[in-house]
Amino acid sequence: MVATNVKGETFSLMDKRAAMEAEMNAIIERLNQPGGPGLSGNLVDSEGFPRTDLDIPVVQAERRRLAELRNDHKEISEKINQNIQILHAARLGSKTSPLKVSGNEDGPNNQTSSAVEAGSSLQNVLLTHSPNSMDVDVVVNIPFAMVDEISDSSPAAEDGLQLGDQILKFGTVEAGENLLQRLASESQSNMGRAIPVVIMRQGAVINLTITPRTWPGRGLLGCHFRIL
Repeated sequence: MVATNVKGETFSLMDKRAAMEAEMNAIIERLNQPGGPGLSGNLVDSEGFPRTDLDIPVVQAERRRLAELRNDHKEISEKINQNIQILHAARLGSKTSPLKVSGNEDGPNNQTSSAVEAGSSLQNVLLTHSPNSMDVDVVVNIPFAMVDEISDSSPAAEDGLQLGDQILKFGTVEAGENLLQRLASESQSNMGRAIPVVIMRQGAVINLTITPRTWPGRGLLGCHFRIL
């Protein structure tokens, strides 16, 4: 029963995280609209006076809300990952110790069976959108970065990347430490070559290929990633 409860909690957390992501994307789009202040742009003009073209209290409130959502999103993603590991362990345990069917619904054997069913059920959900679901036992679709800025006519935009897209895999980069440096290195080492990228957009997993290249703007991609 414990694993069943963990499964239910995980689905609930996933729904909550999806709602957070939708709110974050909406805020990012509003702040980055044409003429907007962006996520960190100055709110004062060249003479040091508040910009008259902005509703500064609203901008400040949205930036604070975005910061809160980022922190909450990180905590929820960590909890989801912990729960998935628990369910994964229950599933692996079923492979090493055979189950006995008991007529007692409340017995320990039934609890073990419930744990395995819970782990398998969540695994199936996670694998539904996995690009390599036939090659692995469990794939944890937890984005590690989000596109929070992207320039028009940039390589990233022309190759299909959009504001708010969440990165599941960028070439050989999936998760871990020093992600910004690794993303930059991946782009630089593949200049002129297509990089396979897996993103999550509005709950759907999409496969893209992005080719880092020079263009009139800054960088090889023309977008900015925020680590989640």
